[in-house]
Amino acid sequence: MADLTRFGISMDERLLSRFDELISSKGYVNRSEAIRDLIRNALVEDRWARDDEEIVGTVTLVYDHHTRDLGDKLIERQHTHHQAIVSTLHVHLDAHHCLEVLVVKGTAGKVRQLADELIGTRGVKHGKLVTTSTGQDLA
Repeated sequence: MADLTRFGISMDERLLSRFDELISSKGYVNRSEAIRDLIRNALVEDRWARDDEEIVGTVTLVYDHHTRDLGDKLIERQHTHHQAIVSTLHVHLDAHHCLEVLVVKGTAGKVRQLADELIGTRGVKHGKLVTTSTGQDLA
């Protein structure tokens, strides 16, 4: 790790106790690493808020593949945004339902637009965009 800086935090004892319980249940060995992860998460969220930042994420869709023309519409939208799609995974959940996961990379604005178009397609039962970072600029 690079140069470390120590700093103090004042907080309510009950809040600290609840935080300690939370980080223990998640397997953190100390408060420092948990706080570093909270800071990293805030920085990643800040990057996603800016449309021109380069980011990565996943778009998850659940849909009934028997819905008329749905498969064609989803594929057409994916081809329209092919430059933002790194990979896709298609899983048959049962005789009617499919799960599709797209790994996406590009500017936050373009990735959000792609996700909104896919999730908003008539026949998609559930969809979610999960955002993360390319890891650059995170210590």
